[in-house]
Amino acid sequence: MIRSSVKTVNLSKKYDDINILNDISITLPENGIFGILGKNGAGKTTFLAMLMGLVTPTNGEIYIFEESLRKKKYEILSKINFQSPYVELPKKMTVIQNLIFYARLYNVHDYNTQISRLTLDLDVKGLLSKKYGTLSSGQKTRVNLCKALLNKPKLLLLDEPTASLDVSTSEFVRQYIIDYQRINKSTIIITSHDLVEIEKMCSYLVVLDNGNIFYNGDLKNLIKKNNYSSLKDLFK
Repeated sequence: MIRSSVKTVNLSKKYDDINILNDISITLPENGIFGILGKNGAGKTTFLAMLMGLVTPTNGEIYIFEESLRKKKYEILSKINFQSPYVELPKKMTVIQNLIFYARLYNVHDYNTQISRLTLDLDVKGLLSKKYGTLSSGQKTRVNLCKALLNKPKLLLLDEPTASLDVSTSEFVRQYIIDYQRINKSTIIITSHDLVEIEKMCSYLVVLDNGNIFYNGDLKNLIKKNNYSSLKDLFK
């Protein structure tokens, strides 16, 4: 029997009288890269925030690795991490200070070894003594990814992981994520406006439209069933 990494049951979120998400029920297996698509305001960021326990659902349940997030929140959150270009680290701290701070926060054992390995892999060793706030967008993205991988998360949530990056840095980050998932057999959920990126990286897709599920299933089946030449046809 295939275990699920994320399962939501009738998940809804309402702010005042505005419905952000409406009865979202999905089941994602362990071990894979899964895409969450939708136009601005579709509910993607709210959905990720609820998976991290930052936003409480108005209704519904969330299960992470078949455990209730509501009942076992802190145990589950130790297995999760998150990266977004819109959430920055403390700007006045150096890169190494930030990484040590978060490693301790995540209770990472032998964090010096973990930091050394990740900074080498992501080519940020030369940035360790620099203040985070002085870094370029591409440098911040790689440092943020280091931070997100410190606790070796079983579930990694990535919100627009290559937004505002140049072509070479985007390709580097994409390939690193693909390789990381393959080696560690982890579950990675990505939201992105880059449809080419989603098509390259993801095998399974959830498409949100005004807080509702428009599509939930295999990416190739979506393209084949609708005779799309590529995922871009979905949003024409």
